[in-house]
Amino acid sequence: MKILAIGDLIGAAGINELKNKLPQIKEKEKIDFVIVNGENSAEGMGITEKNFKDILAQNVDVITMGNHTWGKKDIFKFIDHPKLIRPANYPKGIVGKGYNIYNCKNKKIAVINLIGRVDINVLSENPFIIAKDIIEKIQNQVDIIIVDFHAEATAEKIAMGHFLNGKVTAIYGTHTHVQTADETILDKGTAYITDIGMTGPKNSVIGMDIQASIKRFETTLPERYKIATGKCILNGIILDIDDETNKAKNITRIRL
Repeated sequence: MKILAIGDLIGAAGINELKNKLPQIKEKEKIDFVIVNGENSAEGMGITEKNFKDILAQNVDVITMGNHTWGKKDIFKFIDHPKLIRPANYPKGIVGKGYNIYNCKNKKIAVINLIGRVDINVLSENPFIIAKDIIEKIQNQVDIIIVDFHAEATAEKIAMGHFLNGKVTAIYGTHTHVQTADETILDKGTAYITDIGMTGPKNSVIGMDIQASIKRFETTLPERYKIATGKCILNGIILDIDDETNKAKNITRIRL
């Protein structure tokens, strides 16, 4: 089993890059299952119905979200779609699902979306407790568990990796848009990387226009962010899962 996880799509540019690159990646790498983070697909904040349909049209199996889940009101039209999950540790009673279970090649794959609490300014419940509760609930129902931890602090992500080591097949970070070079298989068999990066304009400040970003930092005045233009990159990881043990044999970064 090969699972591809693609980092935060940045606006229409990121979606177009997905359209251009995903088919060749799937063919070359023999990918069986695709997870994409889409919380920035609506020009940097949220996801619209059109974005959602455009991403699904690329034969994506799961779309995960993050701190911009509610950035566009459109999401309430499709929040209950089985291929869309939002952070599981949002307050109880919130619409949508924090995880779902999918069938692929006679395997049951659970995908869980979590959001961090350090320096991310989103009201949420403790992701460690919620992760533990979900895993205890589903561990006997599934073969593979994949976690997208949408968080700012590297320490929080690393701690979560060790907390879930041996309990999930893989955990990877999203949100910072900067791919880290610490991919590894932890000692109890869980694949881990702090952040898988973004998919969007390469010549940018995490996907945003450089001059607009600099002006905000230089003057401290509010400046409307806008998506950068030009050549794009696609960042993500490929997980190679052993069909017998359901553990990760390898985790490989991709940066195209």
